[in-house]
Amino acid sequence: MTRKLITIITPCYNEVLNVREVHRRIQAIATALPKYSFDHMFVDNASKDGTVDVLREMAAEDPSVKVILNARNFGSDRSGMNAFLQAQGDAVGSIAADLQDPPELFIDMIHEWEKGFPIVAAIKNSSDESGLMYRLRTAYYRLVARLTNVEVLEHFTGFGLYDRSVVEQIRKNFRDPYPYFRGMIAELGLPIAKVFYNQRRRERGITSNNFYSLYDLAMLGITNLSKVPLRLVIFGGFISALVSFVLGMFYLI
Repeated sequence: MTRKLITIITPCYNEVLNVREVHRRIQAIATALPKYSFDHMFVDNASKDGTVDVLREMAAEDPSVKVILNARNFGSDRSGMNAFLQAQGDAVGSIAADLQDPPELFIDMIHEWEKGFPIVAAIKNSSDESGLMYRLRTAYYRLVARLTNVEVLEHFTGFGLYDRSVVEQIRKNFRDPYPYFRGMIAELGLPIAKVFYNQRRRERGITSNNFYSLYDLAMLGITNLSKVPLRLVIFGGFISALVSFVLGMFYLI
């Protein structure tokens, strides 16, 4: 009997200190679940710290390692989506390379997938980051939930496991050049199993996220999931035009 294939996707940028460790831990999962085949797809966003050399070495050593090398930094969402649509697995998992999210959680996700859930979402219900940042994230998710009529998962970053049918539905129904993956999962409306974890602090390397990238992602989430900002802009435009017209008539008279 042919074993089902599980593809794990890992976007990375300047993660030379982490890529071997995240792959080692995925391999440990493959050993613990011998009834499945695993391949590990890394998509690199033009790293400048030697990550590409390490990925090439890993691919030469292990045929289960696949590597996509981008010509420039397209961002984790766009590059991750590209890899997601190219993955061949019966189930496709996604995890960042920074090891803040525990790869071992895939074992629990696979058990939930075996029960028939097409989407298994990893939800961080606690975090080692500052309490203020965690509360700000919580407030953001609740704001998005108020602005949209789809169910938004709080503290869901995309870390999860997705059935092959989910990959095909996303390929068929979404053509956004700037994809918001978490919004796509919400809009599909499919049954979702949740597994919970504590997100650790980064131990090695420096994050590529900054205020601008986090703000850009937050605004992308709001505009993708809600028409309220667009309606407010249009309404504000009408009010501004009306005020300008009244003032113009006043000065004319």
